[in-house]
Formats: sequence, C-alpha cells, structure tokens
Amino acid sequence: MYDSIFTPFRSSIEAIALPERFTYPFCYKPHPLSVLAAQELQQHLETQTEWQHDFGLDGLNKDSDNHAIGTMFGVLVVQNEHDEIGYLSAFSGAIAGQTQLPHFVPPVFDTQQTAPGIHARQTELAAIASEITSVESSPRFVELQQQYSQAKTQAKLESEAFRLQMIEQRKQRKLQRKAAEQNDDESFKTEEFHRLARESAYDKHQQKALRQQWQQTLLSLSEQLETDTTVLAELKAKQAKLAAQLEQSIHSQYRFVNQFGEYKDLNQLFDEPLQGAGDCAIIKLLQYAFTHGLTPLAMAHFWWGKSPAPQMLKHKYFYEASKNKCEPILTHMLAGIEVDENPLEQNPAEGKELTIVYQDDDMVIINKPAEFLSVPGKTITDSVYSRMQAVFPDSDSPLIVHRLDMSTSGLIVIALTKDAHKALQKQFIERTVEKRYVALLEGISEADEGIIDFPMRVDLDDRPRQIVCYQYGKPAQTKWQVLERKNGRTKVYYYPKTGRTHQLRVHSAHIKGMNMPIVGDDLYGQKGDRLCLHAQYLAFNHPTTNERVVFEVAEDF
Repeated sequence: MYDSIFTPFRSSIEAIALPERFTYPFCYKPHPLSVLAAQELQQHLETQTEWQHDFGLDGLNKDSDNHAIGTMFGVLVVQNEHDEIGYLSAFSGAIAGQTQLPHFVPPVFDTQQTAPGIHARQTELAAIASEITSVESSPRFVELQQQYSQAKTQAKLESEAFRLQMIEQRKQRKLQRKAAEQNDDESFKTEEFHRLARESAYDKHQQKALRQQWQQTLLSLSEQLETDTTVLAELKAKQAKLAAQLEQSIHSQYRFVNQFGEYKDLNQLFDEPLQGAGDCAIIKLLQYAFTHGLTPLAMAHFWWGKSPAPQMLKHKYFYEASKNKCEPILTHMLAGIEVDENPLEQNPAEGKELTIVYQDDDMVIINKPAEFLSVPGKTITDSVYSRMQAVFPDSDSPLIVHRLDMSTSGLIVIALTKDAHKALQKQFIERTVEKRYVALLEGISEADEGIIDFPMRVDLDDRPRQIVCYQYGKPAQTKWQVLERKNGRTKVYYYPKTGRTHQLRVHSAHIKGMNMPIVGDDLYGQKGDRLCLHAQYLAFNHPTTNERVVFEVAEDF
C-alpha cells in the first residue's frame, strides 16, 4: 500500500533505462516506467477501501444511462533529492465529490476551499440570482408577460387577416373598374371610379387604424412591464459583471509554476480558458513536483471506468493531454525541460513511395501508404498532392478528388484534367462511388454484420477528436461485415454511406458502434505501429467513357 504521495516502485526497475527526455504530452508512447507506474496505480484503485466512487466498471460494455463516472488518471515518474525513482499519482477534476484524496497530489487550486473574496462574490451572485427569480416568477409579472405575448400574437393574426381581406377586395375593385371602363355612360363611369377610390382609401385607413390600435395596446402593456423589465435588466447586467469578475478571480488563483520558480495564472496564459483548464492530472502532477523539489522524468494518462456517452474513452487505455485545455499551461510549466520531439512535426511520408495502380490521360489511381498526408498540413507540405503536382506539373486540375486520413492507407483517385476532376468529384458528392474499407478491430464481434448509424461532430474542446452528438451532429452511417476472427481480433469490411471525419474510427470505437477500436488507433484506441484501416475497393464511372471501373488493393495487416 502507498505510504506517501511520492511512491517508490514496488516492482524492480533496475532493468529499465531512464528516459533521455521528458514525455511530449500531446502525442506519445508511454515509457516503460510510466506503464509500470500506471499498472501499480490501477492495482491500488482496484484494492483501496478509503473512498468509494462508481466508475461504472460493472457496465463497461453496456450502452445504458446511469450515474457512473469514469475519470482520467495520471502518473508522473520523478526523481527525488536522494536520487530515488518513484512516481506521483493524480486524477483530473474531482472523484467521489472530492478534489483531494489520500495518496494523490492536491489540485493547483481547490475550488472547494475558496478564498474569502471569492466566497463573498459567490454569495452575492447567489443573492442576485434569487432576486431575478423572484421578479420573473411574481404573479403580476407572469400575467403581464402572458397578456403581452397573447396580444402580440393576436395583433399579428388580425393584421394578416385584414391584409388578405384587402387583397381580395382589391381584386374585386379591379374587376369592377374594368367593367366600368366598358360602360358608355361617362357620368356612371366617373361616379364608379370615385366610389372604388373611396373604398380603397377607406381600407387603407382601416388598416392603419388597426395597426395603431394594437400598437397602443402593446405599448400600454409594455409600459406596465417596464418597471420589472428595467429591474431585471439592471440585475442581469450586475450579474454578468460580477460573474466575469468572479471568473477572473478564480482564474487568478490557478497559478502554475515551472522549474525556474516562475508563476503564471490562467488569465495570463489564456484569452478565454476552457472549462476545466488547470484541473487536468498532468498539470497537478507537475505543479506538485516543482513545488517539492522533484525532477519529472516521464508521464502518462489513462482512462479508468466507463466513457461519457458522447466520447470513446476506453478503460485502462492511455491518452494524450488535451491541447486546447493544456497546451498554454504545459508550455509554461515545461520551459527549460528537454522534451521528446513532437511526432506531428516530423514528416511521416519520408522514405515512402506512392504506388500507381492505374493511369490514363484523365486520372491516376494510387495506393497511399499509412501515415501519409493526402494534402499539405500546417507544418508538413509533403503529401499526395505535392507528390502528384511534381509528377504532373502541367496539369490544369486541382488533382485531389477526395481524401483519406493521414493514418489510413489505400486507394485515392487523382484527376489530371479539370473536366475529369469535375466529373469524378460529382460522383463522390452524389455518393454514387462504391467504397469498401477493411479494418482490424481490438476484440471479437459476436454478430456477423450490421449497420452503425449515429450523428457525429468535432469535439470543440479537444480537436481533432470527434464525438457523438444527437443535437448538432451530422448523420453518419456505416454498413459492416465480419471477415475473420483471430487472436482476439476481428477483421471487418466497412461500407461507409457517408464520409464524416474519422467516421470509421468512431463507429469502431464507440459503444453504440462496434465498441472495439481499430488496432493502432492513437485517437480512439491504443497507439500502435500503424492504424489498421485500409481503403481497399473503389468503383465509379470513368470520367470520359462513363464506363464502370473497379479498383482493388489488398491490405497488408
């Protein structure tokens, strides 16, 4: 059992070499010491009896709504002043309603033990919220609001009914005017025109009177509401100002230190910090290390328990830190520490070649290797596009008709002329192209085939990850079929009906889908040598001959 926050390894680590550099937090493969520390922490979580929390471990593979809450844990391998190697443990946010638990490092700022000034603002905000509720729920205010709403609706209905009536009467007068024009009696004709003009003027006068009547009614009700609405506006403006001040005060309490003893708070590091920024496990760990004279050597994050419904977090799987929430903080905290290179800044296509499967005057079909960009990225230009541009410098086409994720291998269509590009792209947009992928999944599928159908959107707090969202997500549908079950894994065919970002990866990992991540998926599963997802088959109409063409390239996993 643990004796302190600094925990010596229970297992021997003599055969494990120390890391040469600290872990790059946003894309990493855990160092063996971090893996061992995580395993020891997981054993502690399974056996400790000091506190209770429902992580949903009994329902990991069930798609059910309950109050189970999984949590991200972190370990930080450190060296103390006596050159002893051990590790620190932390959790993100709170567990069992607590921000501090035995054997875990404390938060950078404990929101459950607020400073007097912050507590006073929170009390004042609660009082203002109570005042707002009191005004908004008073019988007089509610009744006046209902009267105003009903009057506004009635005014609209009556005005529209009168407008339609005027249109009909205008049609009748037009017919009467035409009839009068054909009458030879000039006196009758003149009198008839005057009568029709008077009726037209009267209708306009009545319409104006109706509008004025309703305007007066609404104005009267509005004036009666004005006292309360003015009070509410003043209260809400005060509430917003005080809330902003409170937020600034709380953010100023999150003060992060680095190895040089330099402190910066959330207000200094962010324009607008995301919710939860500063409460992540890795940040707590580094804060404790720097304030207690410990040298950080390596880190790792792992998820423990059931995943939140929109996401695809897997029990015991390792995950990177959130760039959106943590990058400004960790950039400051890791200043002066030699960190592993960012793999995303290294060219993944270096030393790899594009294999041409088919070529004619209109198009080229290539087999893209895994870890090869389809189009240039923010820092890396080497891509399918740049390679094809070099091979076909005189082409007047945009070349790229569709894309594959960098980590996905397989068939890509390149158009060599503008007309071919337009014809091919039209087929992809209209979804007349037949596509088939093959994927290797972690786990055994009990069913042989099925359809996955749920909406997706980007996770705004953790791009580029995608989440399931029934409110704002776009439809995403995939048909699947089992090919093989072997060595605890399932190989499947995927037939995507839509083309959302990371669709097949999400449909594989999510509990409403296959509930088995693709082997090597570093976003929704476990990092491996490669993502085992391959665009194997394409069928479409040739852009010039309109004949159906079929291309197929086998996977290599």
